[in-house]
Amino acid sequence: MNRDEKQAQIEFLKDTFGNAAIVLVAHNTGLTVAQMTELRGKVRAAGAGFKVAKNRLAKIALKGTAYEPIIDTFKGPTTIAYSSDPVSAAKVLSEFAKVNEKFVLLGGAFGATVLDKKGIEALSKLPSLDELRAKIIGLINAPATKVAGVLQAPAGQLARVFGAYGAKDAA
Repeated sequence: MNRDEKQAQIEFLKDTFGNAAIVLVAHNTGLTVAQMTELRGKVRAAGAGFKVAKNRLAKIALKGTAYEPIIDTFKGPTTIAYSSDPVSAAKVLSEFAKVNEKFVLLGGAFGATVLDKKGIEALSKLPSLDELRAKIIGLINAPATKVAGVLQAPAGQLARVFGAYGAKDAA
């Protein structure tokens, strides 16, 4: 990697760290190419990003960002997962770490909050942003549905009463 490529990599990482809501760091020692490809696919499907970066360049890019406190986690062969939805990246990495013991979560940061392995696992158990949006829409929609049902009930009862009187008179 020449100097220009390194500078471009640092700029990319700095931009990534500036726009991400969460950054997670993990060791990937011993994973096969197929396992890494599977992990990348799962991370991308969840709407997150995944990068294997040189530690030295990542440390330079972290300086001056909100994620500077996690600089010490960049030792050995590390991967970075980042996302604007904090739960999606944590879910994917936690699930993958449960299945593959060679993939080890080191830590990360959610804004200014530094996360350890237990913090990442706790975050992964929360519902995702899309699930929360669906629940909120359901809660907003539910009262309107109930009101419509209550308003229609008296009219339905009246129709049944009139129908009963009509059937009685016809008989």
